[in-house]
Amino acid sequence: MEEKKLDLNSVIGIVLIIGIFLWMMYQNKPSEAQIAAEKAKKELVAKEAQAKSVAVKSVEAPVTTVVGDSTQLIQMQKTLGGFAYSATLPSAKNGVTTIENDFVLLKIANKGGYIVEATLKNFERFKKNSGQLVSLIKDNNADLNIQLQTSDNRVLNTKDMYFEPTLSKVGNDQILSMKLKAGANEYLEYKYILKPKDYMVGFDIRSQGLNKVLNTAKPLDLVWDMKTYRNEKSVSYENRFAELRFQYEEGKHDYVNGGENKEETPVKVDYIAFKQHFFTSILLTNTAFEKASLKSNNLVLDEARDTVFTKQFKATVPLTFQNGELDYKMNWYFGPTDYATLKAYDKDIEKIVPLGWGIFGWINMFIFIPLFGFLTGNISYGIAIIIFTIIIKIAMSPITYKSFLSQAKMKVLRPDITELGEKFKKDPMKKQQETMKLYNKAGVNPMAGCIPALIQIPFMYASFQFFPSAFELRQQGFLWADDLSSFDSIYKLPFHIPLYGDHISLFPILAAVAIFFYMKMTSGDQQMAAPQQEGMPDMAKMMKIMIYVSPIMMLIFFNTYGAGLSLYNFISNLITIGIMFVIKNYIVDSDKIHAQIQENKLKEPKKPGKFQQRLQEAMEQAEAQKAKKK
Repeated sequence: MEEKKLDLNSVIGIVLIIGIFLWMMYQNKPSEAQIAAEKAKKELVAKEAQAKSVAVKSVEAPVTTVVGDSTQLIQMQKTLGGFAYSATLPSAKNGVTTIENDFVLLKIANKGGYIVEATLKNFERFKKNSGQLVSLIKDNNADLNIQLQTSDNRVLNTKDMYFEPTLSKVGNDQILSMKLKAGANEYLEYKYILKPKDYMVGFDIRSQGLNKVLNTAKPLDLVWDMKTYRNEKSVSYENRFAELRFQYEEGKHDYVNGGENKEETPVKVDYIAFKQHFFTSILLTNTAFEKASLKSNNLVLDEARDTVFTKQFKATVPLTFQNGELDYKMNWYFGPTDYATLKAYDKDIEKIVPLGWGIFGWINMFIFIPLFGFLTGNISYGIAIIIFTIIIKIAMSPITYKSFLSQAKMKVLRPDITELGEKFKKDPMKKQQETMKLYNKAGVNPMAGCIPALIQIPFMYASFQFFPSAFELRQQGFLWADDLSSFDSIYKLPFHIPLYGDHISLFPILAAVAIFFYMKMTSGDQQMAAPQQEGMPDMAKMMKIMIYVSPIMMLIFFNTYGAGLSLYNFISNLITIGIMFVIKNYIVDSDKIHAQIQENKLKEPKKPGKFQQRLQEAMEQAEAQKAKKK
């Protein structure tokens, strides 16, 4: 094998490589000006680490500055559209400013100028004396950002830039000004105004002189994003009532449907509410947003695993320039989803409380809420629910009486109706006509029993909306239930039953037993009152099935519901049983009803009502057409 030798070309190449390397090291050696600037930077950091802030409460961190000569600074200002000025301020550091009153504690960060913590000082998570206060914002679960578009078509995000805080007091109001400066008199300002004993925080966004560095021809996008924390015992029950609600088009109210990645795009939006079950974060504006993109995403896919957050909400709205500047008067609300508290602000934000639509909402607003509020001002909440239920059932007792009286009359007429059924067995239309004549002659209205029952349905549905929305019940105990707004578990199961859960609640069991005996008590009378019709399912069999199905449904669906609603249904069914027992045994006399009906048969038949007359005419026409075909 030939031995390799080092020739002249190789030596020249190595020398050149070494020479180039030494030249590069020399060229990258810092200049004296750069060394001085770096030394000044270190001295500034050391001094600020020892300084104490007197204007704001802040958490100190290394200062972010721009170093280099004036040429470099001018070049960077040009690159960032003027906002590099904010990075040279002494306040441009990772600090927070705290403002608080008796209700809320807010921490606003220099970076982004937004609230990084919103804690409610009078409410605890999960249960009383837990030591964990409710925090709607903490640990980066929310942010606020405005996308700034510079005149040279660059996009900057305020959440990544530093604001200068200035805290002052006017009377008892705390005013925090956060300025993102692009120059000595050019800035974007967030102003927070906190009054004593108030959940509402003033929030103004305005600009000054930014038309020199920003593109003001089109609106800026303000983006508010939040992952809502779980604060209640049952994450599934809380998540059921967590919604993104909004008001738009001068008073209309709506919400983004629950589920994964749901979106709405309303216009002329007055406020946006990131509503949890019992607590809410709301952004209100005096100048309606022209449009909004609102998104909701469910984060509880597995309630045994997903136990930190419930929903993720996101709102994107445009901020429009007026005469080249921004000027928006807005408010933040961080507080309870309590109807009375929200209504006191007179801003329509109480509409975020789901009381039901139409008559159901009216019953809750004008009957249930005032009555329950009066009762809870003097007695415990469990006793208040019992008294509340008694008052409602007594008020409804005349309707219950009329319903039972109608059933008693139909029961007396059953033999006659059965006789007509046998007589006109082969002619159903004729049987219906004769049955209607019998009702008219006896002075009995077959609809009289249905109408009272229909009147009671809105009150029943209103209660299903009222009790889950009653903030007063939160963490209020009664008997074995430690929280009437959540389930009243008496035993923790070692496994999970689909639809039912992993615990046993006692109030739903009591309510199921009560509804079983109520239906057992009334089913016999209903079967006797309602004659069997041809072509219709056997009523007796249906009632027997419902006697068992209704209590089972009560057990399954109410096991995870709030104990207050189950207590209401238990007491309601007990009272109904008592009222029916009294009416049946001491008020309604079947013999007198029978005698009265027989007497009515001998009298001249009453003129049928318009509905009965039209129904009878329709049947006669149908009978005539049938005869004509034959």
